[in-house]
Amino acid sequence: MIENFATTFTPLPVLVPLLAAAATLFAGRRPRLQRAIAIVALSVVVAVAAVLTYLADHAGTIALQVGGWGPTEDGLGPLGITLVVDRLSALMVLVSSIVLLVVVFYAIGQGIRDGDGRQPVSIFLPTYLVLSTGVFMAFLAGDLFNLFVGFEVLLIASFVLLTIGGSKERVRAGVSYVMVSMVSSLVFLLGIGLVYAATGTLNLAELSLRLADIPEGTRMALFAVLLVAFGIKAAVFPLSSWLPDSYPTAPAPVTAVFAGLLTKVGVYAIIRAHSLLFPGGGMDRVLLVAGLLTMLLGILGAIAQSDIKRLLSFTLVSHIGYMVFGVALSTQLGMSGAIYYVAHHILVQTTLFLVVGLIERQAGASTLQRLGGLAAASPLLAFVFVVPALNLGGIPPFSGFIGKVALLEAGAEVGSVLAWMLVAGSVVTSLLTLYVVARVWTKAFWRARKDAPEGHLSAAAPAVLLDDTEESMDVEYVDRDDVGRMPPGMLIPTGALIVVGLLLTVLAGPIVAYSDRAAQEVLDRSQYITAVLGDSR
Repeated sequence: MIENFATTFTPLPVLVPLLAAAATLFAGRRPRLQRAIAIVALSVVVAVAAVLTYLADHAGTIALQVGGWGPTEDGLGPLGITLVVDRLSALMVLVSSIVLLVVVFYAIGQGIRDGDGRQPVSIFLPTYLVLSTGVFMAFLAGDLFNLFVGFEVLLIASFVLLTIGGSKERVRAGVSYVMVSMVSSLVFLLGIGLVYAATGTLNLAELSLRLADIPEGTRMALFAVLLVAFGIKAAVFPLSSWLPDSYPTAPAPVTAVFAGLLTKVGVYAIIRAHSLLFPGGGMDRVLLVAGLLTMLLGILGAIAQSDIKRLLSFTLVSHIGYMVFGVALSTQLGMSGAIYYVAHHILVQTTLFLVVGLIERQAGASTLQRLGGLAAASPLLAFVFVVPALNLGGIPPFSGFIGKVALLEAGAEVGSVLAWMLVAGSVVTSLLTLYVVARVWTKAFWRARKDAPEGHLSAAAPAVLLDDTEESMDVEYVDRDDVGRMPPGMLIPTGALIVVGLLLTVLAGPIVAYSDRAAQEVLDRSQYITAVLGDSR
């Protein structure tokens, strides 16, 4: 009975937002109905994801053969679409659905647009729900082809969201993003063709068995092709240069979702390929070196930035290195730390980009040369920045500290020279991350606005921020009327996401225990294979 109940819930994270996207498209002339449909749909997905997480943890891996196309009597694997829910995929769907729900509230509170009345807001929510469908499809896909389909759904929706408004900067960034994504998709499609030619199947569970029978050189070549495709999606060095130029131009809600979720889909694909399809550590050295370079070069790039959005984009790249580090160690502790860190980073990075949207609304700019005095002008804004910023920097007792300690302990446990280099690189990256967020704090929040080199140029800067004297009150606002006011509809979702992020600290014991069980399940492939193919395999 539990199995039937679980399989009934399994397709809902994909179906609900997809059907809601169609409904919101038909309701394009009724914005209130659009918003209600989107909120209800994503709320349902959050509830379903919570149920699936509980079931996966207590009843084991759940596999659904869509249309009943399961394994055949003559020994062939599943021929149709396979959806699989284990502890890892369930956690990813749950965290992602929470983020997507919170951000849609933020977007509605912002007015969906970011100041340009020409933006076609009627297509935002349908496209956003299609993006959600792609995210959930990628996490639940039990075969390479439908993982590819999930990526492509993400690509189509993300291009629309990235270029919404049609400014030159957004179109330029969108074209760059699409070109890089298409290269990644072509490499992935090539990898799919090569894998099918070598094994005769694309089902992940079936592949995990058949790949063991092909020559090691061929197996490593297939793994390398897939790693290139997934590395571009995850923004792993040297395949990460596209990200800082693409994300900062989008509206704040879009940038937040992209930063929090899209790269993690690539990390999730790397975890599946590394642990399920190609176990044995054949590419671990390559991944460890890539993780180290991703951490260090990403954070050095962040130090050189003056725009907060670009700065956070480089920190996003940098902290992908922590996740690759944990995966490449090929130990339960390393995998557990990587899984916990993925959940932490989704929440914290999304929160910080939402805060940047608040900074732009409060001060009219996100460039450090034009910012100052924000702590005095809005202590609440200072608070909502400093909490996730310290969390990103890994200050105890926040979840960033817990995740990094787990990864450092895992590296020390392995004890190889390369592992110790990663441990040292992780510490250096954490310290430099603290320096980066402290620099934002001192320049944007602590110093007076009049001391900023270009403080007088900030678009629509409120007079109280330009100077601390009474004479400054005579300065007029410029024509954009939304600057200097942070709507509760933007503040409340940001605060809610901060609270969710803090729950990773408050409930660190049970969550770390869950990530330990998820890591054990990921590294021990038998439960996944049995759930999909049955006991006969």
